[in-house]
Amino acid sequence: MNILYEEDGSFKVGSIMTDNTTSLQIESLSGKRSKIKSANVMLRFTQPALAEFMAQAEALAETIDVEFLWECCPPDEFGSEQIATEYFGHAPSALEAAATLIRLHGAPIYFHKKGKGRYRAAPPEVLKAALAGAEKKRQQLALQARYTEQLTRFELPAEFTAHLPYLLYKPDRNTIEVKALEAACAATHLSAAHLLHRCGALPSTQDYHLQKFLFEHFPKGTGFPSVELNKWDELPLASANAFSIDDATTTEIDDAFSVEKLPNGNWRIGVHIAAPTLGMPRDSDGDKIAAQRLSTVYMPGAKITMLPDSVVEAFTLCADRVCPALSMYSEIDGETLAILGHESRVERIHIAANLRHDTLEPLFNEETLAVGKLDYPYANELKLLWDLVQKLEAVRGKPSDNSTQMDYNFHIENDPASENCRVSISQRRRGSPIDKVVAELMILVNSEWGKHLAEHGFVGIYRTQQGGKVKMSTVAAPHQGLGVAQYMWSSSPLRRYVDMVNQRQIIAMLREGEPAYPKNDPALYATMRDFDTMYGIYNEFQRSMERYWCLRWLQQEKIELVEALVLRENLVKVADIPLVFRVPSLPEALPANTRVQLAIGEIDLIDLDVQTRFVQAIEAVAC
Repeated sequence: MNILYEEDGSFKVGSIMTDNTTSLQIESLSGKRSKIKSANVMLRFTQPALAEFMAQAEALAETIDVEFLWECCPPDEFGSEQIATEYFGHAPSALEAAATLIRLHGAPIYFHKKGKGRYRAAPPEVLKAALAGAEKKRQQLALQARYTEQLTRFELPAEFTAHLPYLLYKPDRNTIEVKALEAACAATHLSAAHLLHRCGALPSTQDYHLQKFLFEHFPKGTGFPSVELNKWDELPLASANAFSIDDATTTEIDDAFSVEKLPNGNWRIGVHIAAPTLGMPRDSDGDKIAAQRLSTVYMPGAKITMLPDSVVEAFTLCADRVCPALSMYSEIDGETLAILGHESRVERIHIAANLRHDTLEPLFNEETLAVGKLDYPYANELKLLWDLVQKLEAVRGKPSDNSTQMDYNFHIENDPASENCRVSISQRRRGSPIDKVVAELMILVNSEWGKHLAEHGFVGIYRTQQGGKVKMSTVAAPHQGLGVAQYMWSSSPLRRYVDMVNQRQIIAMLREGEPAYPKNDPALYATMRDFDTMYGIYNEFQRSMERYWCLRWLQQEKIELVEALVLRENLVKVADIPLVFRVPSLPEALPANTRVQLAIGEIDLIDLDVQTRFVQAIEAVAC
C-alpha cells in the first residue's frame, strides 16, 4: 500500500512499511525510511505505481479549471475528496482525488486552507480583490523584469528619471525600481552609482557627489527665503579707515584692520568685525536660517553660504563703504609695542580697501620686510602690524601657524559639473607675514572678548584645549595649543553661527544690556552640539571634493607617474597636491618620509579611488 501525505506544506508519496494506527513507517522513492503521523496521510492508493503517481497527479491537476472548481464549491468548509466528487461527477479515483487536492492547495487565492485536506472557497468580493492584487503583482514583476533588462543593456528606463535621487542616495528596497536596479547590479557586477553612470543617468561625476551631499543635508535646496533685516540704532562713525586682507575669492569679508597714530605718540590698532547680529537678533528670520545652516560650506569652485546674499551684502566689509562693525581697539606703546589696554565699541567704520592675497603677497613677504621695501599701499601699516604680531606670538610662546604646512587653492575653469572643465591646483606655505598678521590679531581679539565676557558673567561658546583634546565649552578655559587663557570664535560671524551667537553676547555686554543667551540656556548647548556635528560634516565634504578634483587633475594632465611621500605603512601623499591614498604594493620596509615613484592606474571618480603600483623608492626626506 502506498500513501500521499503532507509534509512541510508540500505533498509526498511513499510505501507503507509498518502501520501503527497513529503513525506509519514508510519508505520514500529514494529508499529513505521515516516515521510520519497518520493525521498527515491524505489518501492511500495502489495504482498507479509509486514512481509514476505524483507526475500523473500533477499533470491531471493542470487540466482542472480553477474557476470552475471554485464555482463547484459549497459556501461552507469542505474536504478535498468531497469537491473532487462534485467536480468529476463520480467517486474520484486516487489520481483524481490527488489532482483535486494539489489544485486546491496550489490556488490559495481561490481556496482558503482550513485544515489538512480541508478548504473553504474564498467569498466573491475577497476573491475579486485578491485577483486584482495578483494581477497587479504580475504586472509589477513584468515591469521589474523590463527595467532589469534595460539596465543590464546600460539603457536608463524613462520611468527612472524622477526617482534618480532616491535610487542613488536613499534606495527603498520595497520599490520595483530598486529591486530591478539591484538585480541589474548583480548581473553586471557594478554598484548602483556606477551602473546608472554607465546608463547616462548622472550629469557628471562631480554632480553625483554634490547632489549626494545636498540630498542629505539640504533636502529643501540651497536657496533662501526672503529675509527682512531688523533696523538698528544709528552708530557713531569711527575716525579710522580700515582695510581687510583676504583670499581673492572671499565675498564674506568678516574682518578688517586699522592703524592710527595717537597724539601721545602711541598707536591705536583696530580689529573690526562685521556685525550681522545688529540686523538679526535672536530668533529673527535671518537668525533661524543661520541656526539651521550653522556654517558656510566650502568646496573647490563653489560654496554654500550660511546667510543669504542680501544679508552678506548688507554687512560684508566691502571696500569704499561705511559698514557696521564690532571693533576692538588696542593702544600700543609707540616704542616697545607693548599693549597698554583694550577698548571695544559697536560703530560704523569706513573700509578703504580690500587687500587680496594674490596681489599682496608678492609685495608683503619675508624678503621685502628684510630689505625694508615699503613702496606699496598700506606698507607702513602692515610693517607695524608685522612687528606687533611677532611680539604677540612671542608672548604666547606658541606659533600662530604651522609654517611647514601647505595650503592648496583649487581653481575651476568653466562649469564644475562639465566634464570638459579644467582644474588648476596651486600651493602656498603657511606662516607667511600675511598669515601671521591675520592669525595673531584674530587670536588677540577672540581671546580678549572671551576674557571680557567671562569677567562680566556672560556665557559664551569657547574652544578649549587641555591634554591635547580640543572641545567646545560654555566655560572659559585655556587653549593650550594657542597659549591663551581662553579663546572663542567671534571673528567670522558671516560664515559661522557660533561667532554670531558670541557676537550677540559681546554687544549685549558692551551696551550693558541683558544677555541674548542667559546661563544654562538650552539653545546655547544645542547650538554648540549641532555646530560641532555639522562643522565636521561640512569639512569632511570639503575634503572629499578636494580629493575628487585631485583625481580629476591626474586625469586631466594625463599623469602616468607621480612622486609621493610615505606617511606610514602603505599610506602616501602625492607631491604638490593634497591627495592621500594607500598603495598595497608599497614595500613594507620603507620608512616614513621616503619619496617614492608610483605608476597611476585606473581612476574611479565615483568611489574617489585610484589604483597605483609601486615603481621605485627615490630618497628619504629628513623630518
